[in-house]
Amino acid sequence: MKRVRGFTLVEVLVALAILAVALAAGSRASAMMADSSSELRARLLASWVAQNRLAELQARRAWPASGTREGEVEQAGMPLAWRETVSTTPNAAFRRIEISVGRPGETHRLAQLTGYLARAETR
Repeated sequence: MKRVRGFTLVEVLVALAILAVALAAGSRASAMMADSSSELRARLLASWVAQNRLAELQARRAWPASGTREGEVEQAGMPLAWRETVSTTPNAAFRRIEISVGRPGETHRLAQLTGYLARAETR
């Protein structure tokens, strides 16, 4: 009589348990990667909004008064809220502009940009 050697039930269960833990870890890692990918996309779009706001003010040669302005814009299908704070500088020919962008209704900022505007020379 030949004896057939194989895996016992305990060995099979241990192997399945190890496989289940490995698959759960892989699933969690891919979910975290997807979350960070969407956060990175939101931060990129928010930085574009901030850069667009500053570029628009520079292109219009605007000289905004000191204070805070807010608005909302849609970038690539994502609604974003911007807030710009204009303040004076020690040099009267410059204004400091701080632009922060986030999702509407949230205090978390996705992007922040600081820039300066120069007063257009009058001749």
